[in-house]
Amino acid sequence: MLPLTLKQRLFIGVSCLVIASGLLICILVTHWYGQSLRESLHLQAAYLGKAVALEAADKILVQDLVALQKLLDHHKRSNPSVGYLFVERGGRVLAHTFEHGIPAQLMGWPHASADDSAAFRDIVSQDGVQYLEVAWPIFGGHAGALHLGFSHELLDKRVRRLWLEISVLTAFVLALALAGSLYFLRRITQPLAQLADAAQKMDESITGNRGHHERGADEVATLTNAFTSMLERIKAHTVKLENQARELEKTHNQTKQFCEIVKETGSLEALADMASVLTEKLRGIIPCSDAFLCVITDSLDAAYFAGAGLLRRVADLQDVLNISGFLAALQGPSVCSKTSSISQYLPADRGGNRDHLVFPILLESHVIGGMFVACRGDCSCTADQKELVALILSQVSGVLRRALTHEESRVKSRTDEKGVACFDGIYGKDPQMKVVFRLIEDAAPTEASVLVLGESGTGKELVARSIHFRSGRAERPFVVINCAAYPDTLLESELFGHEKGAFTGALKQRIGRFEEANGGTVFLDEVGDISPQAQIKLLRVLQTQTFERLGGQKPVRVDVRVVAATNRDLEQLIKEGRFREDLYYRLNVIPILMPPLRARRNDIPLLAKHFLEVFAREQAKDLTGISHEAMRLLLEYHWPGNVRELENAIEHAVVVCKGPEIEAKDLPSTVSDPLAKSTHGKRSVTIRDNEKIILEQTLMECSWNKKEAARRLGIGRTTLYAKIRRYRLEKPTIQ
Repeated sequence: MLPLTLKQRLFIGVSCLVIASGLLICILVTHWYGQSLRESLHLQAAYLGKAVALEAADKILVQDLVALQKLLDHHKRSNPSVGYLFVERGGRVLAHTFEHGIPAQLMGWPHASADDSAAFRDIVSQDGVQYLEVAWPIFGGHAGALHLGFSHELLDKRVRRLWLEISVLTAFVLALALAGSLYFLRRITQPLAQLADAAQKMDESITGNRGHHERGADEVATLTNAFTSMLERIKAHTVKLENQARELEKTHNQTKQFCEIVKETGSLEALADMASVLTEKLRGIIPCSDAFLCVITDSLDAAYFAGAGLLRRVADLQDVLNISGFLAALQGPSVCSKTSSISQYLPADRGGNRDHLVFPILLESHVIGGMFVACRGDCSCTADQKELVALILSQVSGVLRRALTHEESRVKSRTDEKGVACFDGIYGKDPQMKVVFRLIEDAAPTEASVLVLGESGTGKELVARSIHFRSGRAERPFVVINCAAYPDTLLESELFGHEKGAFTGALKQRIGRFEEANGGTVFLDEVGDISPQAQIKLLRVLQTQTFERLGGQKPVRVDVRVVAATNRDLEQLIKEGRFREDLYYRLNVIPILMPPLRARRNDIPLLAKHFLEVFAREQAKDLTGISHEAMRLLLEYHWPGNVRELENAIEHAVVVCKGPEIEAKDLPSTVSDPLAKSTHGKRSVTIRDNEKIILEQTLMECSWNKKEAARRLGIGRTTLYAKIRRYRLEKPTIQ
């Protein structure tokens, strides 16, 4: 065989390419057209099936089978594509268009559907005719199902006709292409051999691609399905990534919040501050109305309830054991019912009468406490929230233990005999105050009457409250009666009450303060000012625990303990006949003398620092302390108003202070310039005036110890006595 020339090869190649392209176009167009006809057939079948089903429903429901048969025959005649129709209901054929009966193979498909949707299937008759059968439920399947068979014969005819038309067109195009190719090839010369070689390689490549496309529409459908599947996978993966992103963001926020809580609590030292911050932060994680912590010492000496504005110490051994046993039995976050035994120890003002969600606090697998969360109704915390709270509590358990140790050391330091600083809110380290503290401890558990003596402002009411709350009556009322605040005509009514009509304006019965305090303690402040008539009734109450209301005849029995206080010299009042001696001895079973502030000057820095912290917190000021000059003035002042005057002076200084610490200029003028008050209204201050002031101040500072005063002034005692007589100085009575 002679080798083909370039022209021949190009002609043959172009011819093959054109013919192959034409064939491919015919195949693809025919296939796509046939596919569209099939889809159109499905739509036509669904539409016709629904329409016939709707028409047939009325006839079936009224049992008009003749009309139903006519309906089927009409639609078969009017639509040449319909091969057959029949209606099946409950396995029975109501009407059909078959001449020789329904083939058994058509029965029983599909089952009646209640969702009013069509079912399709392709079937082939014994004659080889293909049908598309559609089954449509009639009246939601309650009236049976309509079956329509659409013949593919008309469809096949259209496809064959299209094939013929495209073949003719392709042949015409092929002729034009071959003519053009011949014209083109005539213009090609030998130098295009290399281009022809490249074209041959490209043709082979194209042929390979063509072979891929010639596999027909199945490949296109597969590619479409693959692309759709790929899009679904991408969408699913995108959703998964979005969910993971949200989870990561949530985890990030929780981790950030977790780190902030651990960092903030780790920087604190006081248990109350740490509990306040921790409960406030955790309330942002879990929904709750209130929360507080309970931590227990290793030695089971005490249990602390701490939270925002809460710090309560439980020291009773049995109570601590009960609380510890309850917490140790927890296996994880658990609900503590308001009726459980542990609820009696919970603070009543922090949801103690509600159900609580309790989180145990673990340190090295050992329970050291728990977090109590007062739920809003039913607990709605999720498992993730509980897990996060438990994790945070486990991480801060170490700093909680450190804060607990620090708090215990503070309590012990306050109760240490050598360093008593605060006793039930009474601040003092002076030996005289230690005597007062011991008397309170001795007198509190008893039922004996106590008489608190001392000048105004020394803290007599604080002593009375301490005695009450350390006694067995701590849970009962503590009633304060200021006897000097009522005139004689009303004091008796205030103390013992009155009956209706006892005096003008007594419109109804009124119980007295003694009845209000039944079972508790009555504190009679300024008892030295009580009227003689009221003294008689008070004496009877102390003796018999009974009295009559004003205007009443029926005795009233009460169980009260009386703590009295006065700034007056009762013994002098007895001598003057203004106070009953027998009442005095009834009240003065255990006397407690409160020393004036000038007699315990070593306590002034302690009290000043305490008041500074209190008022600086109230005024939201960051004050570091008191300057040396201001403290010197506080120590030198004679404090006639005692602790109350010192408290007012510090409050004044905190309000007017502009710097980081209190200066001398911030103190009241009576403290910063003691002579100002004494010389106010005078034209000048003489040496005689100054000498009198110095003598009086020195005697007060020495508690009228004349030997010590003479030593401080640098004069003899004889000279001191002479000056006292000259200026008519007298030792003041207790007031």
